[in-house]
Amino acid sequence: MIQELETVVLTHDIEGEELQKGDVGAVVHCYKDGEAFEVEFVTAEGKTIGVLTLTAKDIRPMIKSEILHVRDLALH
Repeated sequence: MIQELETVVLTHDIEGEELQKGDVGAVVHCYKDGEAFEVEFVTAEGKTIGVLTLTAKDIRPMIKSEILHVRDLALH
């Protein structure tokens, strides 16, 4: 079960946001029985890109053997 402060990975692109499948975020709040989660996504310099309410279908725990990938995010 996903818990607060856990690192999670998006399972699909988020339409209307600048977030893509594979982006990494941190769970900042878990709602009742793991029905939904507040997840914060930040740049390498710590700028918040978004804090979204997502379901367990939108995110998954990060696997220890995974490697992080970097992509440029052109902020408007």
